[in-house]
Amino acid sequence: MAERKASPPAGARLVANPLAAETPRVSAAPALEFHRSLPGYAPTPLVEAPAAARALGVEQVLVKDESGRLGLPSFKILGASWAAHRALAGQHTLTCATDGNHGRAVARVARLLGLQAIVFVPADMIPARRAAIAGEGAQVRVVDGTYDEAVDRAAALGGPDVLVVQDTGEGDVPAWVIDGYGTIGAEIDVEPDLVAVQIGVGSFAAAMVRRFAGTRIIGVEPATAACALASIEAGAPAEVPGPHESVMAGLNCGNVAPAAWPVFSRGIEAFATIVDARAREAVRLLAADGIIAGESGAAGLAGLLAFAPQIDLPPSVLVVNTEGATGI
Repeated sequence: MAERKASPPAGARLVANPLAAETPRVSAAPALEFHRSLPGYAPTPLVEAPAAARALGVEQVLVKDESGRLGLPSFKILGASWAAHRALAGQHTLTCATDGNHGRAVARVARLLGLQAIVFVPADMIPARRAAIAGEGAQVRVVDGTYDEAVDRAAALGGPDVLVVQDTGEGDVPAWVIDGYGTIGAEIDVEPDLVAVQIGVGSFAAAMVRRFAGTRIIGVEPATAACALASIEAGAPAEVPGPHESVMAGLNCGNVAPAAWPVFSRGIEAFATIVDARAREAVRLLAADGIIAGESGAAGLAGLLAFAPQIDLPPSVLVVNTEGATGI
């Protein structure tokens, strides 16, 4: 649980990280061989995006495209599958909270393992995402509140027969989720000059910091759900109360993950908060390069578009498209 509450930073901002410090690079990817053993595994593509490069005024934009990962339209199954693999000890049900992609991933893992799944979702989730989760065989429970309140409901359900597969909270599972996300970085064999990472609770960002520590890294999150920036400015994890109503649904989080905080709070150079219009602009720009992205997936690029002059962009930048078209 966060230690204090803070108001969301107003509007688009770029703030240098006062907690930035030398961070060791982690070359090990403990989940990679496990993921390679899964049916249908293939590395997701790393593609050039010339339209995005022209928009940013740089020589090269590389996009790691996670819009099709193990049959699902996001990277989330990497963390869900590895955490379940590590943590299962006879439970018959998996549970989690989600803004969409994570819940569908947990539901898919449960179906593959012959288990039940109960997925808690905030009331404002679009019907198509609820339907996609239910289509995996999960029981969808709607919470009249925020994503963070859905997290609390899922955590309360955990017990001897129910495994909570979440990238936030206490215990080993959130750390194993981060390890699972490490497969993304392990598949990238280039060294860009700058990496932009989107931030929800920070688990994906932590995995990318481990892979690219020593490289310039910019963190990007919605202005209305900027829990990472609020925490950086407070000097410790701080809650940003909801409602969190950004179009970047997968990033609408009010608390950072305890397992992720020690890593991303040191390894990111600056934090950018963006408004919805920038995310939509980035979606259109990626489409011009033949890359189908949802607003959360395009958020890293959106942060660079919003603050290119202030960031002093180098020749080569890397972004990760973390999801395909919203609603799939």
